[in-house]
Amino acid sequence: MKAIGAITRGTTNPNRLRRIDNYLAYRCGDLLTAARRPLVVDLGYGATPITAIELRERLATTVRADIEVVGLEIDPVRVAAARPYAKPPGLDFRRGGFELAGLAPVVVRAFNVLRQYSEDEVAAAWRTMTATGAVLIEGTCDELGRIATWTVVEAGEPHTLTLSARLSGLDHPATFAERLPKALIHHNVPGHPVHDLLGELGAAWEASATPFGPRQRWLATVDRFRSHWPLLDGPARWRRGELTVPWSSLR
Repeated sequence: MKAIGAITRGTTNPNRLRRIDNYLAYRCGDLLTAARRPLVVDLGYGATPITAIELRERLATTVRADIEVVGLEIDPVRVAAARPYAKPPGLDFRRGGFELAGLAPVVVRAFNVLRQYSEDEVAAAWRTMTATGAVLIEGTCDELGRIATWTVVEAGEPHTLTLSARLSGLDHPATFAERLPKALIHHNVPGHPVHDLLGELGAAWEASATPFGPRQRWLATVDRFRSHWPLLDGPARWRRGELTVPWSSLR
């Protein structure tokens, strides 16, 4: 099977995707628990296999011990470098791209991959990665994983947008603009809903200054913001520095 995609920069760091892994366990844990084969694909793990290794460890601890993670890279040099870390059947590394090397996972995590493609390639990549019924969590984050955004895609269609931050280091919600998913980053201009979202979130942040710390300020911000925007999930996720809106509110 021909691998679909192109070699990307491959930058990665330990714990870079910790926030996303936590959300994946929360959002897809029931699906993985119920699956006959609880397979997760880490697509485009990068120059080192650390994010796939961490994903397997976290899901084995929080979801089910027999979780399987397969790291896919289109660069054969990266695959060869990762294979000494494989521990089948729980952890393996293969060459593959958006076609998922013929696998049929329950969940696909693709982070900091589509950011390096053109926007007009995103929809086709989403369709290809979800063609076998997988839930796709696709997005981008900064180098240390302190700021991240992602969308959940099913059957080629995006359903939600999540913004997530390490609150102790969040200076202003405008920071999310630099890390929007590829499908949105070029639409952060006046007249587009994502620009309105970030503008109103920033205004709520500015109006919610408090002496009690960044978490309390964020919770006050979310409380103001949700009077104008439909929010999903709830306080348990908000306290983690997350908020999720339906994708339909961004159309």
